Amino acid sequence: MEAASQNLRDRWKALSKCVCDGARLMVGQGDYAAYAAHAARTHPDQAPMTEIEFFRHRENTRFGVGNTSGFRCC
Repeated sequence: MEAASQNLRDRWKALSKCVCDGARLMVGQGDYAAYAAHAARTHPDQAPMTEIEFFRHRENTRFGVGNTSGFRCC
């Protein structure tokens, strides 16, 4: 019974993460841990953005800050 309960908790945790990640992507916020892993794997010679820098970068991208093509969400 304990193993089944642990399996259910693990499945619930995985589903919750998937739903949260999907919600973040819908509003333009990526997963920092995924970004950091990607940066370490593909750009080992460069320091990755901090979590705050990553958040600001995603927000700026979402709202078109610095974009000269005229896109603005609001």
